[in-house]
Amino acid sequence: MLDTIRLHTYLFAMTVRVQQTSNDYGIVVEQLSGEVTARRGEQVIARSTRARVMYETRLPPVVYFPAEDVVAGLEPTTEHKTFCPFKGTASYCHVSLGEEVFENGAWHYPNALPEGQAVDGCYAFMPGIATSIDHQGAPIDEMTTGNISGPIVDWLLREAWLEKTPQDLLAALGNKLVEDGVAVSRMSILIWSLHPMIAGQNCIWVRGEEEVTSRFPSYEILESPVFKDSPFQHVADGLGGVRQRLDTNPDEFNFPIMEDLKEQGVTDYVAMPLPFSDGRINVLTLACDHPNGFTTANLGLIFECSALLSRLFEVFALTSNATTLLETYLGKRTGARVLGGEIRRGDGDEIDAAILFCDLRHSTRLEAELGRDQYVAVLNRFFETATDIVNAHDGEVLKFIGDAVLAIFPATSGHAQACRHAVESADKIVSALAEPDEEADTLALSCAIGIAYGDVTYGNVGSKERLDFTVIGSAANIAARLGDHGKINGQAIVASGEVARASGFSTESLGKLNLHNVAEPVEALAILGNQSPES
Repeated sequence: MLDTIRLHTYLFAMTVRVQQTSNDYGIVVEQLSGEVTARRGEQVIARSTRARVMYETRLPPVVYFPAEDVVAGLEPTTEHKTFCPFKGTASYCHVSLGEEVFENGAWHYPNALPEGQAVDGCYAFMPGIATSIDHQGAPIDEMTTGNISGPIVDWLLREAWLEKTPQDLLAALGNKLVEDGVAVSRMSILIWSLHPMIAGQNCIWVRGEEEVTSRFPSYEILESPVFKDSPFQHVADGLGGVRQRLDTNPDEFNFPIMEDLKEQGVTDYVAMPLPFSDGRINVLTLACDHPNGFTTANLGLIFECSALLSRLFEVFALTSNATTLLETYLGKRTGARVLGGEIRRGDGDEIDAAILFCDLRHSTRLEAELGRDQYVAVLNRFFETATDIVNAHDGEVLKFIGDAVLAIFPATSGHAQACRHAVESADKIVSALAEPDEEADTLALSCAIGIAYGDVTYGNVGSKERLDFTVIGSAANIAARLGDHGKINGQAIVASGEVARASGFSTESLGKLNLHNVAEPVEALAILGNQSPES
């Protein structure tokens, strides 16, 4: 009778194994007949007639021993856990053999998911703890598995790279999974960014909806309880993935979002890490609304494809980060030129433009009176005010030079408009800085601005290995010198004659000025601030 039972068990196990040679991801657990002994050297660490072996796609077989059949000492530890999307969250124990203690040397699944319930109450040893495992003298066979392939993999390899945005890729992936019979109802991805104000991009796809929702969380949100109590934080912190069946193990993770998802009809939820090559851990989440949740095969397919998905999404992230960094450090117009390929020394154009040079007054005194931290806050306010106003008037800040701003207004729409935009920007900068910032430093600031117009070279200069995208030409030098003159003589805005007349603002003649390192005298006019330009 016992032999008959063993024969049926063997035939059943072999049938399951044959099924697992298909392209599905698979997990098979077999009851091992007879005595199984795990040893470290000559010392027995576990012996059982109820041991089980787990076969899983791409992994070596693992033998599990019932807790009462483990001879070695097991000391539970709460510090270390790992996650398997199929079996659940593994808890670890230190293994003690006499005076030897192996930290986190054994694991088990206290709240096993359905695929892992066959090893419930059993322990397995980390590789190297047991130097041999004898199954009545016979080795434990490997399980033959096929390759994970099919329509999804084919699409990822051949067509997914054609998607133009991360939103398009996420939507296409969701739709492909649905077409392939995966009951995914919602997917989202959180991609970290390199941006001075935005922490990342969170895209959300919902089955049946045409648009993918995009959110751009700030760094402040990362400190909020909503994020700290979310699966995003858990996964991004390197604590492993999350799988939560909403009808079982309700207290294992206990994220607030689970209740919201349950009300939406979600039965199974997965949050998995998508590591990028720079080490950052991004997060992909999937929600299922099938009564039985995700199948092992479906979820295994997604996890098998996760490395490729990471690379595809990383391409978008790299492009976005490159654009953001260039715009942050060079400005939008200049950043676009560099990203467009103007990266060689000497690359650039000769253009007509108005050049604005804005210098903060009393900077040395402010630093001495305020201290470094508050002075830096004042500088940031000065730079932000100038940048926002210049950008709003079709100009671009090329660089911050100490406590000064260099900006350019290309004559894209003609000489008069470039001059007018430059002077309007200068007037608004002076007015904005004169108003104390009650939320920040409460200081009224003043500046000296010089503006000139001319033919400049707009492009790369520098060494072979270190370039600067800037403007070269007499107009830039004249603008800086006019600003110096205004700083010394108490004028807020000083412009060359052609700029002042083209601006339409009221002016006061300063005559022809002999400026340092400028060959010929320059006609200069003081712009009378806080007045609207003449019509």
